[in-house]
Amino acid sequence: MKLIIHGGFFSESLTNQEIKKAKQEALTEIVKLGYKYLESHTAVETAVYAVSLLENSDLFNAGTGSQIQSDGKIRLSAALMDGKSLRFSGVINVEEVKNPICIAEKLLTYDDRVLSGKGAKDFARQNGFGYYNPETPQRRKEYDKKLSDSIRIGTVGCVALDVFGDLAAATSTGGKGFEIPGRVSDSATTAGNYANGCAAISCTGVGEDIVSGALASTIVTRVTDGMSLSLATEKTFNELKPINGFAGVIGISSTGEIYHADTYPYMVWALHDGEPLVFQ
Repeated sequence: MKLIIHGGFFSESLTNQEIKKAKQEALTEIVKLGYKYLESHTAVETAVYAVSLLENSDLFNAGTGSQIQSDGKIRLSAALMDGKSLRFSGVINVEEVKNPICIAEKLLTYDDRVLSGKGAKDFARQNGFGYYNPETPQRRKEYDKKLSDSIRIGTVGCVALDVFGDLAAATSTGGKGFEIPGRVSDSATTAGNYANGCAAISCTGVGEDIVSGALASTIVTRVTDGMSLSLATEKTFNELKPINGFAGVIGISSTGEIYHADTYPYMVWALHDGEPLVFQ
């Protein structure tokens, strides 16, 4: 069993040690809870559980505490992929919900598995997901001051390998902040979240760069074709260099290889594989 999570990129952590410490402590606690959960649950169930905990923390840009778009509204996106069944599900730009990853989980058994906007919210209401306002005073303050783009990058994700050898990936985001309403991030696409029987990947960074590189699906495909996870990730990241792509990934292969990488050195992540906790 192995588990790795990420909390996106956080440049404000460079200057605010209190915020950095809080995020480190939150990731450490969540990866411990997630690994404990993995002991008696599947990779899919655990990926949803861990990401829902990340969504519930206002320290991260997903669920509660998500960024506010240019029209003053918060729209959330999340995706889930089961490496065993090869089913992908997700919601794009859904409003007024607490845990978009849980809605994605609900959609996993449906024929229409990726919903956006009003359709996603209607589906959520019809399936017992009530009204919730994910705005926090800090995000409103940031919106009002129109802070620089550099502090508005962040997504959360989880990749899990369960006792049955099955893999899953889950990713959730509140977007980049101040974007044009209707903008679609990578998080609810196979560019940002992908898994099969060989590997699973969750991404963070600039969605447009991640989509341009088809990052998650490309890495997983290369592992499927025989590359190690580390080599597949490095090769794919090298292909982002011509566009100066801003991205980070966490991943696990079916052989148990865990790997993380980023183009900038400020992605925060934590892992647990039964050995003493490793945190960055």
